[in-house]
Amino acid sequence: MRYRRFQRRKFCKFCASKIDFIDYKDIKTLRHYLTDKGKIVAGRMTGNCTKHQKELTRAIKRARNIAILPFVEK
Repeated sequence: MRYRRFQRRKFCKFCASKIDFIDYKDIKTLRHYLTDKGKIVAGRMTGNCTKHQKELTRAIKRARNIAILPFVEK
């Protein structure tokens, strides 16, 4: 017999707080979506919707290009 574990449904934090634009200068928010090595965390792990995950990725890449965020954590 297989048991089903209850798993909480993930939700998009940006949709819940009604944020329509993710700012690339908001480092505190962007760092939350990076791993220890500096990789961008996937949307299925964070629970972000497709629209906001794409905006988040674009914001992180912009911040990296103008040297606000590092490409690799050491």
